[in-house]
Order: sequence, then C-alpha cells, then structure tokens
Amino acid sequence: MNLSPRTSVDAVSDAAYHAGGMTDRKPSNTASLTSILLLIGLVVTCVWVWKRLPPETQDYMVERMVPLALLALVTGLFLLVIVRKVLRRWKVRQERDRLIASFERETLPGKRLDLAFALVELNGYRLEGLERVAPGLRDLFIASLKTAQGDKQHRIRGMAASYLGVLQDKAVVPLLLTALEDDHAYVRASAALALGRMRADEAKSKLTQVMQEDWDQTVRSRAREALERMV
Repeated sequence: MNLSPRTSVDAVSDAAYHAGGMTDRKPSNTASLTSILLLIGLVVTCVWVWKRLPPETQDYMVERMVPLALLALVTGLFLLVIVRKVLRRWKVRQERDRLIASFERETLPGKRLDLAFALVELNGYRLEGLERVAPGLRDLFIASLKTAQGDKQHRIRGMAASYLGVLQDKAVVPLLLTALEDDHAYVRASAALALGRMRADEAKSKLTQVMQEDWDQTVRSRAREALERMV
C-alpha cells in the first residue's frame, strides 16, 4: 500500500515521538538511582553518628526523643484518619448533591428510579440529607411497588419496599403490610426490613405471623429482626 507524502511525514513524526519517549526514561532512571544512593548514604551517616555519641547522650535521646517521635507518629496517624473521613464525607455530599440535581431534572421514570435507588444507597440508607427529595422518592417507590408486577420485576418491588422504610413515612405502612403477602420471598423480606427500619408498632401482629408461618427462612429472619427493633 502506497503512502501519501502527508502520511509518510506523520509516520516519521510518530516514530520520532515514540523514540523520544523511550530515551526520556533514562534520566528518570538515573534520578531514581541517585535518590536511592543518597538515602543509603543518609542512613549510613546516621548510624555512624549514633555510634560515636556518648552513652549518656544516647540514653537521653532514647528516653526523650523516641517517645516524642512515637507520639508524633500516633498523632499524625490520628489526624490522617480524621482527614480521610472528612474528605470521604465531603465527596459523598458532593456526589449526593449531584444525584439530587439529576433526580430533580430527570423526567423518564426508569432513569428517575435508578437515580432514586443510587441516592439511598450512596447516603448509607439514611434519611438525613435526602429531606428535600424525600416526597418525590416516596411517590416513586410507591408507584414502583404497585406497578412492577410479575416475577421478573421482583427486585424492583423489593428494593422499592425496602427503601420506603428509609424515608420514615408511616403513611406507607399499609402498603408494606400488603407487600408482606407478595408472591416473591425477596419482596416479603424487603417489606419486613422496611417495617423494622420504621419501627412500625402497628405491624407487630402481622410480622409475628410472618415470622411464625412464612415458608422462607430469610423472610422469617427479617420479620424477627424487625420485631426486635421495635422492643
């Protein structure tokens, strides 16, 4: 295949560029080797100086300097943990604000539901921070629980039921009680989890029945856990 003059020039330029990239690594390797040699030299120098210090000076440094160094190390690690937690919370808050804005702008039901699920999960299954969009989330989860019928959509119904419990709205308790009779065990377990999150005392009787009679072990366990939260 013949190359045009422009293509040939470009090929030569690319080759020169990559060749240059290969040769640029040598100074970097040299710099790394120099840094390692300097570090080794510093360690050897410190050992040499330490061995020539008077014993009383060594004892003084061990008694005073080592504890201070350990204290500084512990303090530094403690501050590092705090800083990392603060940064993590800040990133979560930033991402939550972005998702909230996207949720408020979105008009397609499917994408709104995905954003709603993502918001609850990102927020650690807590209501705090979601108050502004809580009514919209509640209405969307209620609609999903009612309309996502059929065995293939059991996960949507289950997640909608579970996340309703995060929003702490007692008005949805009757709907969750109905969900305890869903054909799919995952939905029933999710509804029990939601009622436990809400500490819905009015559901105790139904949850006790589910704990004793449901054929699925996971559903019975979730019902028992929900009742334990209400004690």
